[in-house]
Amino acid sequence: MTADPSRSTVLAGARSGVSLAGYTTLGLGGPAARFATARDTGELVAAVTAADAAGERLLVLGGGSNLVVADSGFDGTVVHVDSQGTAVEADDGRTVRLRADAGVEWDPFVASTVAEGLSGIECLSGIPGRVGSTPIQNVGAYGQEVAQTIAEVVVHDRATGRLRTLSNAECGFAYRDSAFKGDDRYVVCEVVFELTRAPSSRPLRYAEVARALGVEAGGTVPLADARAAVLELRRGKGMVLDPADPDTRSAGSFFTNPLLSAEEFERFRARAAERLGPDTVPPAHPDSDGRVKLSAAWLIDRAGFTKGYGAGAARISTKHTLALTNPGGARTEDLLELAREVRAGVAEAFGVTLVNEPVMMGVAL
Repeated sequence: MTADPSRSTVLAGARSGVSLAGYTTLGLGGPAARFATARDTGELVAAVTAADAAGERLLVLGGGSNLVVADSGFDGTVVHVDSQGTAVEADDGRTVRLRADAGVEWDPFVASTVAEGLSGIECLSGIPGRVGSTPIQNVGAYGQEVAQTIAEVVVHDRATGRLRTLSNAECGFAYRDSAFKGDDRYVVCEVVFELTRAPSSRPLRYAEVARALGVEAGGTVPLADARAAVLELRRGKGMVLDPADPDTRSAGSFFTNPLLSAEEFERFRARAAERLGPDTVPPAHPDSDGRVKLSAAWLIDRAGFTKGYGAGAARISTKHTLALTNPGGARTEDLLELAREVRAGVAEAFGVTLVNEPVMMGVAL
């Protein structure tokens, strides 16, 4: 897996005018000026190095599941990461270290760990995208996040031109955040996970999953059962990719769950009671640092943006208010207009400003 930029001429074979809509789960986005595919870490480093040397704007593209691209496209080089290597680095009978290339498809990777009896990412089943994007967003769902199992991330440091291995602590993980998000210095090339060899899931922290499996929160179940339950819950919300279901033509959760200080939460609670009645109890979860996490989906729904909402070509999913979808025929600008309407409506209703979760390329809310 060692990179050797001199052996690759990826950009020499780059194509022009490739529509990015076909490489995003939203099915939106204009053409790329140049489009190259990297099939291993060496090709990925070589392509990025060549683009940087030419002074090109760069977009490193994985599964396109957390990306909103402008209708005008991308006036630069897009490097599509399609590296597929995986390897067991160590196995002491209890803890297993797995190395995966950035281009490995995430859900098949999760499925393989469950099949091998390795726990730690089973509740992250069904999430679209590729391994390389998971540390950037600190992908999480149903009580798990990748920060809990990532041991190391191998990156190409564009400032030094060298490969570098970052420890978990150096990744700066936080809720849906990391040292990689919003900073294009590092290109994720490989991710090393530490998983536990066990027949059962890790303790189920998310009440919805526990209820679906008939156990108390904090209980455990067979790994395959945990994965099956999560997949079923996600399908019910249109969060498992299905070409026959237009609700899955989305970027997943479009807004992050807001984190409020104790003072901000008290102001929000008073405002919610004033708007919805004194008996209103908004979903709220205390965070480890003293803040309170709200449900963005609850805020959107109670602000009047219900499932299926949308007068234009884009709409809110008919299954989940947190997903903005392209049922067919929408433009990126249609989606952004809907997102701005929702954001403004929630701010007016509750005094809370929602923050987009997908990466915006050439556009902004």
